[in-house]
Amino acid sequence: MFEVSVKTLKGMHVSKLRCNEERCSIGKGRENNITLHGWKVSRRHAEFVRRQDGIHITELEDGGPVLVNGNKVSRYGPVCAADIVQIGDYQLSVHTLDATPGFSEVAAREARLLGAAGLEKTVVTQTAESKSVSMEVLAAKKISDIADAKNSQKDLENRWRSNIHRQLFDLIDLRRVNVSSMSDYELREFTAQAITEIMSIVEDFAAKLNKLQIAADVLAEAVGLGPLEALLAREDVSEIMVNSADQIFFESNGRIQQSEITFTNDQSVLRAIERIVAPLGRRIDESSPMVDARLRDGSRVNAVIPPLALKGPCITIRKFMQERLTADHLIKFGSLNQAMVSFLQMVVMQKRNVVISGGTGSGKTTLLNVLSGFIPDSERIVTVEDAAELKLYQPNLVSLEARPGNQEGKGIVSIRDLVKNCLRMRPDRIVVGECRGGEALDMLQAMNTGHDGSLTTVHANSPRDCIARLEVLVLMSGMDLPISAIREQIASAVNVIVQQTRFACGSRRVTSISELTGIETGTVQLAEIFKFQQTGFDEHGKVMGSFIATGLIPEFYEGLISRGIDVDISIFHAGRELE
Repeated sequence: MFEVSVKTLKGMHVSKLRCNEERCSIGKGRENNITLHGWKVSRRHAEFVRRQDGIHITELEDGGPVLVNGNKVSRYGPVCAADIVQIGDYQLSVHTLDATPGFSEVAAREARLLGAAGLEKTVVTQTAESKSVSMEVLAAKKISDIADAKNSQKDLENRWRSNIHRQLFDLIDLRRVNVSSMSDYELREFTAQAITEIMSIVEDFAAKLNKLQIAADVLAEAVGLGPLEALLAREDVSEIMVNSADQIFFESNGRIQQSEITFTNDQSVLRAIERIVAPLGRRIDESSPMVDARLRDGSRVNAVIPPLALKGPCITIRKFMQERLTADHLIKFGSLNQAMVSFLQMVVMQKRNVVISGGTGSGKTTLLNVLSGFIPDSERIVTVEDAAELKLYQPNLVSLEARPGNQEGKGIVSIRDLVKNCLRMRPDRIVVGECRGGEALDMLQAMNTGHDGSLTTVHANSPRDCIARLEVLVLMSGMDLPISAIREQIASAVNVIVQQTRFACGSRRVTSISELTGIETGTVQLAEIFKFQQTGFDEHGKVMGSFIATGLIPEFYEGLISRGIDVDISIFHAGRELE
């Protein structure tokens, strides 16, 4: 009898198996004693064989290599406790559990290895000092046993889910059911009845498993998004990240946590991806292994599959808030305050062109949604996005979405094409979800040619970086323009830059609101109106600070005053902490 421990290359414990048989197979297939995931692992990759002189390992299929102590082998043995076997992204170690004479050579070899390292095995007597050490060892062993029990339970659940899933497909094939002609409701009802029928005739179902839970899991994987449905239903979850079938992380209240629920296998992840992208007319396969899509509620989805994703298919979902977010919500979250909201509302209503700048996940699209809500209902709005996320509620609204190419690479409709086209649609406002390429030039030209009050977002770390980023994006349009001409376009087109920042603690705040005041000696001039001043951290590690005014009054406010429009300039008093 021997025991095999499995860890990832990063040292994360995966499972531990006690083998009572002569052979212990390893591979991706569920028929193996030890199941490993990943494209580097073959269906039947290798096996441990117990012989008279100890445990040997043999490569079975021509997949990824089998490494022992960093050396590639096809056969190796006997394997001792000090040997590290690597298959794919996993490390395996073998420990013998009996003391038969046949294993004496393994023990001798282990002793030689220890001796070569300058170590020796000693027998520790149970003194008073060693008792505390033994207690720690026992406690560690107990924790390890609990983890092993959880992993064993998970493996058992995965095997049964896979088994029921396979029988479900066999039943559909046997009855020749055309599921493609069913509505979503009909498909879910039929699948639920079929799973109930299969579960009712299963005789050797594991007693420690919950039948209803297994049936619900299979139904979710067969017609839904599998284990992701439970996370999508949670209001506190803002982002879901599937690294592989057995690794799901989610962000809750700004903190990333690992989920206990997993997919059954890589095929289940692929089916979930296909169910997301197929209704949108998009595709994902080996020739096009990346895709951007959205869920029905507007949540953004990105998926990557092998050969680009080494650990298996990956999914990243940025959830869309079910409740319509308003400026009051952002004030409650601490992203900004009432005085800043009043200023931004005046900026939008007075048709100033706004660029929202920030890093990935900083809340740019959320803020863009909120600012778009300040646009009067009487104006015609055209939105342009790569994957539709914006939720505007004005009546005179047209939403455009870019389209990827087909299998031949034809039929592509880019954001730049849509921006050009929307100029012919008589828009009062143009809202571009994100400028990330040559469309930045078309957006600037639109802002400069009568489409005041337009809004967009750009990836940048500061207002000054935002201007440099816009310069680069304009150069990506292919137009051979001098930098001076580009800067003049930016200074003339963009009126306000709002900087959004996501801090390490997970909180998101508007850290700067700046006005572009023109160009001088070839440099675009920025005047910061408001800023977030950090003062430290609280006991939970959250960023602390306050929003303050710099004392500068925006130029366009002075113009409003000269036209007799009543505005509140008290919010711009220097050093005032905004309540």
